[in-house]
Formats: sequence, C-alpha cells, structure tokens
Amino acid sequence: MSKTVTVIDTFGFFFRSFYALPSHLKNKDGFPTGLLTGFTNFISTLQKQHDSDYIIFAIDTKGNTFRNEIDPNYKANRKAPPEELTMQLPIAIEWIDKMGYKTLGKVGFEADDIIATVTHFAREKNYDVRVVSHDKDLYQLIDDGKVVVVDAIKRKSMDEDACFDKYGVTPKQFIDYQSILGDSADNVPGVKGIGKVGAEKLLVEYGTLDNIYANIDEIKPPGVKNKLIESKEGAYMSKELVTLRDDVLDEFDFEEYKMDIEHPFLNIYDELVKYEQNAILRILHAKNMVSNLTHQEAVKKVEVEIQETRKLNFKATLITDEKELDRVLSTLDRDTIVAFDTETTGLDYEKDNLVGFSFSFNDTEAYYVPFAHFYLGVPEQISLDDAKVAIKKIFNSKVVGHNVKFDLHFVTRFLGDDSLDIYADSMILAWLINPESALSLDKLADKLLNHTMVAFKDTVKKGETFAGVEVEDACKYAAEDAFITLKLYNLFLEKLELQGADYLIEESLHVEVPFIKTLLKMEKEGIEVNSAFLEKFLVDVKETLGELTKSIYALAGSEFNINSTQQLGVILFEHLGLPVGKKTKTGYSTNEQVLSSLEDKHEIIPKLLEYREVYKLYSTYIEPLLKLSREDKDSRIHTSFVQTGTATGRLSSKNPNLQNIPTRTRLGSKIREAFVAGNGKKLIGIDYSQIELRLLAHFSQDRVLVDAFTQDKDIHMQTAIALFGEDEAASKRNVAKTVNFGLLYGMGQKKLSETLGITTKEAKEIIEKYFDSFPTVRKYFRSIVDNSKEFGYVETLLKRRRYFDYENATPMFRAAYERESVNSLFQGSASDLIKLSMNKIHKVIEDERLNAKMLLQIHDELIFEVYEDEAEILGYRFKEIMENIKELHIPLKASINIGNNWSELK
Repeated sequence: MSKTVTVIDTFGFFFRSFYALPSHLKNKDGFPTGLLTGFTNFISTLQKQHDSDYIIFAIDTKGNTFRNEIDPNYKANRKAPPEELTMQLPIAIEWIDKMGYKTLGKVGFEADDIIATVTHFAREKNYDVRVVSHDKDLYQLIDDGKVVVVDAIKRKSMDEDACFDKYGVTPKQFIDYQSILGDSADNVPGVKGIGKVGAEKLLVEYGTLDNIYANIDEIKPPGVKNKLIESKEGAYMSKELVTLRDDVLDEFDFEEYKMDIEHPFLNIYDELVKYEQNAILRILHAKNMVSNLTHQEAVKKVEVEIQETRKLNFKATLITDEKELDRVLSTLDRDTIVAFDTETTGLDYEKDNLVGFSFSFNDTEAYYVPFAHFYLGVPEQISLDDAKVAIKKIFNSKVVGHNVKFDLHFVTRFLGDDSLDIYADSMILAWLINPESALSLDKLADKLLNHTMVAFKDTVKKGETFAGVEVEDACKYAAEDAFITLKLYNLFLEKLELQGADYLIEESLHVEVPFIKTLLKMEKEGIEVNSAFLEKFLVDVKETLGELTKSIYALAGSEFNINSTQQLGVILFEHLGLPVGKKTKTGYSTNEQVLSSLEDKHEIIPKLLEYREVYKLYSTYIEPLLKLSREDKDSRIHTSFVQTGTATGRLSSKNPNLQNIPTRTRLGSKIREAFVAGNGKKLIGIDYSQIELRLLAHFSQDRVLVDAFTQDKDIHMQTAIALFGEDEAASKRNVAKTVNFGLLYGMGQKKLSETLGITTKEAKEIIEKYFDSFPTVRKYFRSIVDNSKEFGYVETLLKRRRYFDYENATPMFRAAYERESVNSLFQGSASDLIKLSMNKIHKVIEDERLNAKMLLQIHDELIFEVYEDEAEILGYRFKEIMENIKELHIPLKASINIGNNWSELK
C-alpha cells in the first residue's frame, strides 16, 4: 500500500481558521484565541481525517521571493493582517514545534513552492499527497489518485473532477487559467478585461496559453482578441508568477517528518490551559491522560513519558571541581575509548572560543567540564590551566568524536598543540556504512537509537552564545553529545560487521582518520588572496555587466530581467523568433546547452553566455572572496573541506566552495590570478593525468587500454584511431576524448549527441563502435551493473561501498542507478588514490619538517605553497609520491606546474 504525505499550507490554514471562527473568542486576559482554537481543532482531528505517514507544515519566510524579481509589484498592495491574527501566529508556529511536528520553509520562496517541491519528491517515491489548503494556486498540483487539495475547514477534497466542476478547466490547465485571469490580491496582472467565463472558454477551445497565442488571428470576438494581444506580456509574466517551483530543495528526507506523534497536546498542556482551549482539555481529561493532575504534574508526566519512549537513560554529570575531574580521568588508560565533544561560542575556529568540553567512556554516564561560561551568578568553574591538562589526559586515550575535525580546530588552538591523536569519528563510520544517509548526530540518534536529543535552540537563547548558558543546562546538552557519540560508535562497529564490511573499520583507522588531520592542516594554512587584485577585478566586472546589459537590451529591442529564464525565453523564442529547443513546464528552456546551440543564430546569444559567466563570478566568487580576504589578517582564505559530503567519496569544500570555480573560461582563469603565493614563494600544482581512464584500464584489463597506458601513448588518439581510422584520428581526437570520459559517467547516446552536436543516430553508432573496439570494456561495464544489482552495492579501490536500492526503485531510478554504479566505481576509486597521496605527502611534510604547505585539493589536483628555491625539488618529490601511491596494472601519471598564482598552474 502506498504511503501518504500530508502537507499543510500553514499560514494559509491559519488565516482560514481565523476568519472561519468567531472573532470574539478570547481568554480571560483578553487575548484573542480564534486562530488557536481552529488550529487545535485541526490537530485533534488530524489522525482521523488525514491518516498519513508523514506530515509537513510548509511556511513562508520573511522578505521578498524570486517573484519580486520578476515583478516588484507582486503582492505589493496586500493589506496588513488584523492585529488579533498576528498576535496568535507566533504562538501557533511554536506549538507546531513543541507538539513534535516540523515546519519547512526557505528564504526566497513561498510556502506554495515548498509544497510543490515536497509533492515532487513524494511523486518520485510513488507516495500519495494530501495538500491541506483552500488556496486555488495549489490546484495546479492536483493529480487524480495521487495528489488532492483538502479544505480542512469545509472538510472537502478537491480532485480533478471537483476542479473542473468549479472552474471549468483541468488542474493541468490551471496555470494558464490563472495567467489569463490574474489575481488582484497578489497584483498578478493577467489579461485585462477577460474574466472567469472568458478564460474558461479560451482554454476549453485551445487547451493552453501558448496555443491561444499561436491561433490569435482566428480568436473571436475581436474584442477578446485585442485584449489578448494588448496583454500578452502581462499574461506570460503572470504565468511566471503563478507557476509553482518544485525544485526548491536539492533533496528531501521524509523520515524526518514521520507522523508518529501519539499525544501531541501533552507537550503544550499548560499553554492549552492558558489560552482556554477547553474542548481539547476535556478530551485529554476524558481519556484520563491528565485526570486529577495539577498542571505541573501533567508536565512532569509528559517529561516522564518522553523520557521512557524517546530518551536513553544515562547520568549527565557536571564537573566543576579539579580534584573530582582528576579522579574521573585517573580511570582512563591508553586503550580506553573516550567520546569527546566541545562547546564553543560559535562556529568560526579562528574567532570563537572554547567554553567547555564533554566526554564519556561507558554506557551509564557522561561528563561536562565548563571553564569559560560567563553570566551573572556563574558558579566556580575549572581553571583554563586545569582544563588544558584534562584535555591532554583525555587525548592520551583513544578519542572518538562526531565530526571531530571541528573540535580539533578549537582544541589544538586552545592547547597550542597540533600533535593530538584521534582514534575514530562516528560521522565517518556512518558515512562508510551508507554514504547517502543523514550524518548529523541528532538525526542518527533519532533514526538508529530512537532517541530525541536536546535541541541547541532550546539550550541557547536567540542572540546569545553557549557561554551564556547556565552550567547545569549546558551539562544536559553537552554530556548528551558525548554519550550519543560513544553509543553510535559502538553501534557502527556492529553494523559494519553485520554488513560483512568490517574491513572498513581498518580503512577508517588507516585512511579516513589520518585524512582528518591532513585536512585540518590544510584548512588552517588557507591560501593567500590578492585583495587589491580582487577589488580592481570587482570594479571591472561591474562595468562589464553594465555594458553587457546595455548590449543585450539593444539587441533584444526591449528591457527585461536577464536573470529571469521565463522572460528571456519570451525574448529569444517569441520576440526574436529563434528556433525553440526544449521546453519546461514553466516555459522555454534557456540553459547553457540551449544557448550554446543557438550561438551562431543571433548575436545576442554570445552576449547572454558572457553575461551569465560574468554574473556568476561576480555574485558567487568575487564578492564573497573579497569579503573573506578582508576579514583575515593575512588575507588568506580558509575553506572547509567536507570529507563526507559526497556519495562517491570525492572531497567537497564550503565557505567558500573553491572546487567549482570555472576552469575553461577567460574570467574563470582570471579569478584564479587572485590566489597567490606568499613573498619569496611559489605555488605548485600536481594533477593526476586521466586517472579515471587509467582505473578503467586497471580494472577491466582491456589489452588495448593497458598497452596504451603502459607504453605512454596518447589514449584519446588511440581511441580516435579505433573509432575513425588513421586518416581522421587527428581531427577527431576531441570527439574520442568526449567519448572516453563520457562513458565513464554513464553518458548515453542522447547526451553524447547534444555534447558533440551530432544526431542521436550518429552518437549511437559511435558508442557501438567504441564497445566493438574495446569489447573487454563493454563486458566490464556490464559486470559492474550486474554486480550492483546482485549485491546491492559497488566497491571502490579501497572497498568503500555505495548502495543502490534496485528493488524499490522506479524504472527511471533503476536506469540512474545503473549509470551511477559505473560512475561511483571510477570516481570513488580516483578519490581513494588522491586521498592516499594526500595522507602520504602530509606525513612526509610533517615528519621531515619540510618548508611546504599543502593548500588545496581540486578533484584530481593538489596545490602546494613552497619557497621558490625548493619548488622544483619538492614538486617532483610530491609528484613521485602521487605516481607510486598504489601499484596498479598500469602506471599512474601526474603533471606538474609551478607559478606565482593559481591561474599559472595550467
């Protein structure tokens, strides 16, 4: 039986219930309660009326949305809601959380976009969806048998028939219906002078808005035709405004929104009394849930119930006495597994400071040691010197953390000691077990231990830091982190053994944990940025954007929002009449691929491509990098590397992301000039050559590939010879290169045809010829897919696994899994090799105290900073390590470049 998702249009529902119930409802203090009453009535009947597996409360966030960029007048004339309503809204939102449910919103989007996105993810999983709202904007989502819109006040469901009965159009036509009709409440213009009847007639006859305008000359009467012509721009802008976005989130975990809360009202019992929600209180008493109890006793009963059902029992012990701390630590020895966690004033390890630390080494107790809490009446704490001694004692044992790199940043700075050893990281173990699972401590505790952790927001007041938390409350929060870390660590060891993958415990000890310290060092080093260069570049880029904007407007014949894909589509394919590529549900596609295919069709296209490149560099890189460089005394950028950020094992980076700066464009290269070597130093770039193709040769042992790499031949030329013959090989080398790499990433004939600008028939012939030329490769690819289906996973060079749930996958997902199984093997194995190289080089630099710093890893490339006179010697030494890091059937090869800035490392 299919699972069901209930999505609430939260503010819409609150407004609806406010106006549906008597406005005079107030408690004895005169506080309005109509909205709250409607909400509690809804929650009380939720299980009966909405028997559901998951429930999501979609909310609007403060500020403008992307629709205000399309039209600044959007919702500009909405009246402020009544004060009685706004007084109750924050309470109702708080109740959602307190009762155990969850809200979901995103800045820049409306709740309706969140609902559309959740619906999209639900449909991918073949879940049924109930959207609780009376807002007709959501009717476009209705899909009989899968998605219905429910008015919770009228208790009526809207399906396709109900939509047609009410408006005379189907849900699939509803966007176009609203585009014609408009919405005066939201300032959506529509087509002036055409109302509901007219819009219905037009869509019944012509089906879609596009078809209406395609047949504009035959539309009668002339008055309707003229109105449509005059308001065409308004109609299509309205379409942009009313079309819901279903891509607001990159991913969505329904398990976070399970509708398994048995007694939600017990969690807000005192507030139900305060706001005189007597109907609900009578039900609670009738069920003997709070019978004959005082309010305080009722709350205590709730706490006990939660403790029994959602809490693991352990003792959280606060230590503020040096002798007691010394006594507890004296029981540790070198083989004791100790879970360790820190509490800090913030997340920036360069600016924020340690407040205390927690640790746990058994199944019954965890400890919190405060030493830098600061508030009025704070009790005596452990001294800074004693705290340092204690942490060093803990690190003499086998320390386990959860995302321990974060803690190490603070602890190593606090102690002035970079030599601390760590034993394990429970987050890395969770990632090794399933690289696509949620990895945060609270989510893992909830999912695997059935334990709800104390929330940070319930511990630290808004606008304050952990230093201001009373030490007793801090102890409950912090000790739990250490206790749960230890619990999860032991559980993960069992899970890996049960999976028959206990060798990954060794991989963690010898590769992943050392890699933490490698990354830690790199993050601390950072890379120097030439701020003066960036400032000048910023001015130049702003001028370039201004000039490009003027040119684009001139070539288009009108001004429009260049960043709006919908408006751009109208300009290109209607005003300028360019050939239409592909269309999306929201209009014409204007992605880079579409624009590139039109490059020689109109001079506006190269300008648009250049504008997009420049704008992305301006907004995503130049401004953020300049800000970060100004904040650092040495003008160094310190990115954060994420070891567990991808399913394949490829390293990612954030704050800022330095892995995705464009490489093949003039401006992308230009921005790399800003990353420089210090005075008297050089940057070294060492890049693995064709590493994934070499891995293909290693794994498949295809004779042609192995011979080509063993004899150091040009693999792309060898492929071109095999595909096109000796005469055409030189001119077709780039085609062969695209095929070589494309097939590793699951590129099919359609994608290959688009990439090369050839027909799908030609692309199919090339792929068939490739596999005929390399039959062992075809066989090996097939074996990867077959094994992934048989065992449910693929393994990389270091035996890391990525799992694929073929049994529960739709045909579309099964096809994706087949592609990803091949990609994961090669990309994951390449990640293994560079990780091994980084660890080895880091150890050599540390052991020999070399004057070298490893700064960045950009996929298959490593970047170092060294003194100028040692650059060549050290560069070739590091290159040799990379080329000999693991013995394969073919030689590994790396190229080396030395320069003054990143751009010169070509």
